[in-house]
Amino acid sequence: MNAEVQGLVPVARFTPPPLHTVKAANALARGYFKPQFTGLENVNPINPALLVGNHTIYGMLDGPLLFEKLYESKGIVLRSLGDHMHFKVPLWRDVLKQSGAVPGTRENCARLMEAGEHILVYPGGGREVAKRKGEKYKLTWKTRTGFCYMAIKHQYPIIPVASLGADDAFDVVLDAYDFMRTPVARRILKSKLISNQTANGDLLMPLAKGIGPTLIPRPEKFYFSFGEPIDTRPYAGQEDNKERLWQLRYRVMQSLERELEKLRVMRAGDSDVGLWRKLLTKRK
Repeated sequence: MNAEVQGLVPVARFTPPPLHTVKAANALARGYFKPQFTGLENVNPINPALLVGNHTIYGMLDGPLLFEKLYESKGIVLRSLGDHMHFKVPLWRDVLKQSGAVPGTRENCARLMEAGEHILVYPGGGREVAKRKGEKYKLTWKTRTGFCYMAIKHQYPIIPVASLGADDAFDVVLDAYDFMRTPVARRILKSKLISNQTANGDLLMPLAKGIGPTLIPRPEKFYFSFGEPIDTRPYAGQEDNKERLWQLRYRVMQSLERELEKLRVMRAGDSDVGLWRKLLTKRK
């Protein structure tokens, strides 16, 4: 059966884009958001790992910069496991595929692990991208433990990677909760197709504003932190043990939240901001 028809990964067919192409595509974003990185020593090019991150609003601003940094500094072409929602967006899905991203299924993840790839996953998926008011940097993982299952089964270390800045580039004006309280939403969600596509409204994207009333994001500096690898060898053979899966998930979540706090401290002490950035982001 054709692997592509089933949404599986044609690993051998993937050809990474040249680094100079990636850098050219990211040039504007790199200058605009001026990304800062810490903890890169925790990522070993010859020891593949599962990188677990926090998803930021809209899920499109920080990922490409993370991809570029690992490619340039470590020679790692990061393979991302994306929410199926991303692969339904014209043009954007083509960008994702060209960068090596694949739909986040266990089959795809297994193939990548068997090929020894470095993999990025956001356990919060589409729901964490669809921020509600007051959810900046909140980890919304529901009951997901699949990433722990795969890491244990394939004995992959887990590296928490925190991202700070993108959620501050926007203010949520209307979120899914606001929309679902309206008569219009109740009528629209009666459509089985729309209800299924949006998980009964759970994945509805917020309406946000950046600079002034526009959708142009504020030029927040982006900060990334790679935490120390979490060894999954002590969990070997226990991928079907729900209690152990939850224990590992809790460790990863705690570690990721610690990295986010480190970045908040790092940002607070960063004086290299510039006047125009201060004015547009209201940073002191």
